[in-house]
Amino acid sequence: MTAPVLPGAEPFSHDVPAAAEAAEGAGPARIGVLLCHGFTGSPQSLRPWAEHLAEAGFGVRLPRLPGHGTDWHDMQVTTWDDWYAEVDRAFHELQAGYDRVFVMGLSMGGTLTLRLAERHGADVAGIVLVNASVKPDKAVIKLVPVLKLLVPSVAGIGNAINKQGVSELAYSRVPLKALDSFAGGWRTVAADLPKVTQPTLLFRSTADPVVHPSNSAMILSRISATDVTEQVLEKSSHVATLDHDAEQIYAGSVEFVRRVAGLGN
Repeated sequence: MTAPVLPGAEPFSHDVPAAAEAAEGAGPARIGVLLCHGFTGSPQSLRPWAEHLAEAGFGVRLPRLPGHGTDWHDMQVTTWDDWYAEVDRAFHELQAGYDRVFVMGLSMGGTLTLRLAERHGADVAGIVLVNASVKPDKAVIKLVPVLKLLVPSVAGIGNAINKQGVSELAYSRVPLKALDSFAGGWRTVAADLPKVTQPTLLFRSTADPVVHPSNSAMILSRISATDVTEQVLEKSSHVATLDHDAEQIYAGSVEFVRRVAGLGN
């Protein structure tokens, strides 16, 4: 039996009626945006971003990944395939109601974003990545297949935020069975990075204790996209969507969508 969803960890959904969109002069294209949160995190880390995109006139989906936003024990029985299936479901939901769909993600949410781009090709109009993860950064990760048989979890990685008074709703423990599954996701996504051809906006924090900047370098060097923009976040830690540079991410992603979709400003 799973634990109840933590207050603030609920998924977020917003739709824009066609008539209202036309009245606001946004043009004929109806734009949907899918947001993907990170490993052991929850929709809370992206909720302000989702609301900003909704206010900009886009349809938005911010799902809660299976095993997240409740209790870390719930993650032990979920896998990379479960998390991908949930964002894929949300992607198809947006596809059914909107002309073009963009995908955006933080950390593992960026990994999931890349996988959607790899698998769906031109159906993904563009992607936005924030401190995306595509490889193990710590040597201990190699020991996880054995460690998971000895201990169920290790200390958490959440709440890496520089801004005072702001917290991320994330687990205090990392479930090792889930981490081992995530490692499989890294391998799959990294191998298929050349399949990413969509316009790409990549944000990375200069000092990130969770995802090393070499992840962003690897993404930029291996994807096949030609419309690529990198923005450096000077003041933020890993959870930049809640940190000092959050507004840069919010505004930059809206500008990116409007430019790629040809909506103007």
